[in-house]
Amino acid sequence: MSQYEDIIVTQDGRTATICINRPKKYNAFRPRTVVELLDAFLHVGWDKNVGSIVLTGAGDKAFCTGGDQSDHAGGQYGDNDARGSVGMPVEELHSVIRDVPKPVIARVRGYAIGGGNVLATLCDLTIASENAIFGQVGPKMGSVDPGFGTAYLARVVGEKKAREIWYMCKRYTAQEALAMGLANVVVPDDQLDAEVATWCAEINKRSPTAIALAKKSFNADTESIRGMGGLAMQALRLYYNTAESQEGVSALNEKREPDFLKHYK
Repeated sequence: MSQYEDIIVTQDGRTATICINRPKKYNAFRPRTVVELLDAFLHVGWDKNVGSIVLTGAGDKAFCTGGDQSDHAGGQYGDNDARGSVGMPVEELHSVIRDVPKPVIARVRGYAIGGGNVLATLCDLTIASENAIFGQVGPKMGSVDPGFGTAYLARVVGEKKAREIWYMCKRYTAQEALAMGLANVVVPDDQLDAEVATWCAEINKRSPTAIALAKKSFNADTESIRGMGGLAMQALRLYYNTAESQEGVSALNEKREPDFLKHYK
């Protein structure tokens, strides 16, 4: 894919940056966004001239806020014109972030909410501005990530905290994210780019093969989540066709509290 609409890919030395470029939508992703992200990771991930990859969002409001509920396909992982009837390839995007043999660094400014929080969690490292906000909204919206977004999150922050994040749908400051292990470092907003550049410069000097082997070794411990998540994502597509799930989006559009129980059977 030579021309992108929703993302910007740049390279500075041995660092490639993949930026979700939908600031007016708080960098929420639609089907096209996910397809383009997948293509970009496949392109730069195995480029021998790239030593590190930065994933970020345009503007100062958000890293990514998950699925775009205003898109015609909805924010849920449903059908889309970019990939026929197969559905938004979020599962494949999660896998490629893990599979590329280069460290992927989440550069987080503003909101990392919902699917955006999952992306930040999946990245090898997370560097956050002090104005970053993390959290999940799935069960408030009739949605959930039943794969890496839940099981792997529990490995990162612990079972109790992961369950709190998903059940309560609270928002967490950058310092709270740092304390629970969701971020590696938090810096003042005006120092974010310099901090990311410093980490990337150090990584880029390391042995690429050693880094790739280390990443594969880390991933091996949680690789079973991929299969579990694949099965669960199929069930999720069925759930999204129910009135219970669709109540979340309807309530958002109608600016009211959702009433999931009236559809629960």
